[in-house]
Amino acid sequence: MNTETRKRINQILSDHKIVLFMKGKKIMPMCGFSNTATQILNTLNINYFTFDVLEDESIRQAIKEYSSWPTIPQLYINQEFIGGSDIMLELFEKGELQAQVETLLAT
Repeated sequence: MNTETRKRINQILSDHKIVLFMKGKKIMPMCGFSNTATQILNTLNINYFTFDVLEDESIRQAIKEYSSWPTIPQLYINQEFIGGSDIMLELFEKGELQAQVETLLAT
């Protein structure tokens, strides 16, 4: 990943408390995993930012290296990588994702 792309990712993460790198847009996900991820976040009734990796190939490839996670979608809370849709679902079912969001919003 080049320095410019890393800077762009860092800027996106610093500009927004909750970021979902996904395929498609929040209102129209382009894969089932991205749809699952947005449904989980929508259920939490929170504001979150999405970045459509299908519109930017450099970010699409670099975010996988950035997180050391091979798939998209990818959720970040407070600039910390949380995981993909499977991890999100697991954390949501345990109530842990809600707790992370509540802690963030309380600060």
